[in-house]
Amino acid sequence: MRLTRRAALAGLGAVAAARPALAETPDTSRIPVAVSARPIAAFEPRNPEKTRFGRLDFRSGLVLSGSHSRFGGLSGLWRGPGGTDLVAVTDNGFWLTGTLASRNGRLTGLEGAELAPILGSSGRPLHRSRYYDTESLCIADGIAYLGVERTHDVLRFDWATEGVMARARIVPVPREVKRLPDNRGLEAIGIVPPGQPLAGAIVGIAERSGAEDEPTLGVILGRQPGLFRVIRHGGFDITDLAFLPDGDLLLLERWYRALRGVGMRIRRIPAASLKVGALLDGPALIEADLGQEIDNMEGLAVHQDGLKTVLTLISDDNFSFLQRTVLLEFALV
Repeated sequence: MRLTRRAALAGLGAVAAARPALAETPDTSRIPVAVSARPIAAFEPRNPEKTRFGRLDFRSGLVLSGSHSRFGGLSGLWRGPGGTDLVAVTDNGFWLTGTLASRNGRLTGLEGAELAPILGSSGRPLHRSRYYDTESLCIADGIAYLGVERTHDVLRFDWATEGVMARARIVPVPREVKRLPDNRGLEAIGIVPPGQPLAGAIVGIAERSGAEDEPTLGVILGRQPGLFRVIRHGGFDITDLAFLPDGDLLLLERWYRALRGVGMRIRRIPAASLKVGALLDGPALIEADLGQEIDNMEGLAVHQDGLKTVLTLISDDNFSFLQRTVLLEFALV
């Protein structure tokens, strides 16, 4: 879901993000992007020595800016097993690929960045179709999956073979998913890891499928398909998910208030509770607001750095100069 501009986050009351006019580019061309990166020295500026936040240790962070007008709006995120390869999707139908650079264990920049239009089954770019609103991403076993809002679809791409030139194939979803609210669709998508009863299944969760105080809808696609629900607390909406190696599910969540700004939370859901018909809930690992270095956090990825489990988050700036693309890295305690 697209949030309002940072003026609204500061309490000025805007309630809809306006898209700027974007330069047209050839349909299938890759677009090199020079990305500048400003380091985030402390996650909580008023306490610069503090690194522990809930059950996470802050490692490093960057504020990213790109040289092309289509850079931004990043709503889905993946990092490769070594942590250097990065793939993200914009919420208007583009891939972003690049290599993360680091020094002394801290992120320093994004190198070799390119944008490329996500292609539909016919080769036509999604941003020229009704599938333009790409909001969630996961890559597993060489296959990339995207969740599309508004049409409420899941798309499959042969990433290992074709990369950004892969064409979408639609993954069938239950009719309950197709009935989700217009701008409250599958903001979160992931693949159950090996060793779990549902290993290899696609798991998707809607941002918010009902009223403010109602659980939101989740779907399992695979050999044992079905629906489940996730309890919501404190006005938080789901914006992404990622699986830990042990099968536990991490939920990235966000709230927005016109006079208060935004908040972020990550919850941990036990692996054993994920099953058809379940009502999921779990404890918070971290909670933050504008007292910390966050923005509209929408993407979550997990990878291993030796024995450490690393969580990476990215924000959707809604293509607004009043917001930021924030990349954050934490280690799970």
